Amino acid sequence: MPDPKTFPSFSRTALAVLALAALPAWAQEEPTLEAVTVTGNPLGAQDLMAPVLRLERDELVLRTRPTLGETLDGTPGVSSTYFGPNASRPVIRGLDGDRIRVLSNGGASQDVSSLSYDHAVTLEPLLVERIEVLRGPATLQYGGSAVGGVVNVIDSRIAREPLFDAGGGVSGKADVAGATGNHEQSGAVLLDAGTRRYTLHVDAMSRQTQDVAVPLDIACTRGGVTTTARRLCNSASQSWGGALGGTLYFERGYLGAALSTQDSSYGTVAEDEVSIAMRSTRLALEGELRDFSGPLRSVQAQFSRSDYRHTESDAGVAGTLFKNQGHELRLQARQARWGALDGVLGLQFEHNEFSADGTEAYAPYSRTRAGAAFAHEEYTTAWGRLSAGARVENVQVESLGHPTLVTFTPATRSYTPTSQALGALWKTSPEWQVTGNLSWNERAPKDYELFAHGEHVATNAYEIGNPDLAKERSSNVDVGLGWQRGAHRAQLQLFQHQFSNYIALELSNPSTVPPEYRYTQVPARFSGVEASGNVRLLERGGSLDLGLRADSVRAENSSTGQPLPRIAPLRLGATLHWQQGGAGARVGVDQLAAQDRVPDGQLPTAGYTLWHAALTYRLRSGGAQLLWYARLDNLGDTLAYSANSILTQTAPGRAPLPGRSLKAGLQLSF
Repeated sequence: MPDPKTFPSFSRTALAVLALAALPAWAQEEPTLEAVTVTGNPLGAQDLMAPVLRLERDELVLRTRPTLGETLDGTPGVSSTYFGPNASRPVIRGLDGDRIRVLSNGGASQDVSSLSYDHAVTLEPLLVERIEVLRGPATLQYGGSAVGGVVNVIDSRIAREPLFDAGGGVSGKADVAGATGNHEQSGAVLLDAGTRRYTLHVDAMSRQTQDVAVPLDIACTRGGVTTTARRLCNSASQSWGGALGGTLYFERGYLGAALSTQDSSYGTVAEDEVSIAMRSTRLALEGELRDFSGPLRSVQAQFSRSDYRHTESDAGVAGTLFKNQGHELRLQARQARWGALDGVLGLQFEHNEFSADGTEAYAPYSRTRAGAAFAHEEYTTAWGRLSAGARVENVQVESLGHPTLVTFTPATRSYTPTSQALGALWKTSPEWQVTGNLSWNERAPKDYELFAHGEHVATNAYEIGNPDLAKERSSNVDVGLGWQRGAHRAQLQLFQHQFSNYIALELSNPSTVPPEYRYTQVPARFSGVEASGNVRLLERGGSLDLGLRADSVRAENSSTGQPLPRIAPLRLGATLHWQQGGAGARVGVDQLAAQDRVPDGQLPTAGYTLWHAALTYRLRSGGAQLLWYARLDNLGDTLAYSANSILTQTAPGRAPLPGRSLKAGLQLSF
């Protein structure tokens, strides 16, 4: 890992800004700006057919972790792959990997996090404004492969509307925080400046952590010396990054660009001396023309190009170099309203090139090209809305062989996935609504599912692809019931995903070292329930709310009845939240049942209970706000293991969830 002495420290800069900003007398006042959900909502409706989770403002501040998966873990229907504190992807309704699309402002986030659990997502939670999670079938705008859901990470690097008047102005945010469990030191600064004609944006962040505290002693061997401590060995990390962006506005639209970079160096926790040094650079262009008078109301274009690479090292000696380069072009047109019918049409093109060189190159050089056309239509009625969507794709996956490994040979596979969706929203009364979504999805196999052939250390498996894989097909249904009366609300979702030929990595030879696994297709079914709600207990001078949540998913091989691996157990949660003026406090509990529905030969996980608490205090004067916050996780220092984590099977007892930790920070917004 890099020498900490050379680590760039934006934290001190942010702290200085906050200290200066805290000098005036502050008045207690809450912000009132209301954000609009954009993911899965191309027509800007207020009532959404598909279940969407939105994290922003104080809720996002209190939930933010170093990884996207851990930031979202515990929200209804969402868990995490948890490969230690530095690498985790979201799991939605039991589905992970390439069945979940992770987006940046609606565009593809091109990294290799879906290839292996120890590969980190390149999106930085410290620098985002909002995270939206779309669950269920209504994901065709983003790809037929996103049958599990979509996670859209939204930042302000390209502003779509003017932020200032003709006289100009400056706005920004600075955040500094520290934590006890992993000795985190983090900071971020975001600045916007401009007029009604343009906006300029700059942001920067840095984070440094040490090995995370856990509730039991773990042995750690480095340089031939073994020590024991209540720390998760090799879980330290360093990250830094930033971006420059700008937008020009004209009478009927805008044009913007942003260039961002992120560097990270972290331990992989599966092995005591293996680390990953990652770098990602991304260029994004976006523009829109609107207020047409013909058959189209507006046209929007997005283009992004990404260059990702990381090197895996063992005891400081470089081993395998992974590279992924790609670009995406997305064109979307809003059609003119025709009576009660409204909709969007779009085209999407993706190109991706992957390579791996070194001792753990278990997949060949590959190239994937995809083109798609999609449509989404909505019909408004007196009682609600009806929707229909369709998507057709052409996907070509090529193995380019390998310059040094004869295991891989050139090959090409082509697929034409098609997907359709229907949806309905029925407003039975001002307080009640019923939603239903039905879809038929097809997904083209990924390059590693087709052509992998080698040892995958992170999963402790020798993985063998299947070049004869067919398109993965599923039928999906989601039914929801929602109620709201003032601050009281409740939401219930029932879902089922039925796969006729789910692509699974199944054990084929347990006697080899490591065990041999092959990609094969099996019938599979995922079904479950999600529930959430809020009860206003007190509203006199302040407010006292009780938030409740629960979810459960059952996944199995339909032909054998065998459970599928790495499925979260039944989860129940409650949070008591008090707010008065600028002051807030909350205490909550999450209860996870034991997960004993595991495939034959795999280990069950015990149930556990985790308590957490938080305090916030917001002060405002004029256009500036200062937020103090503190969060206490795992109050009881409970020993727990994730049923979603591959480490629970490949390294039993080695990677528990983090122990007790206090995080405190300050955030200035102006």
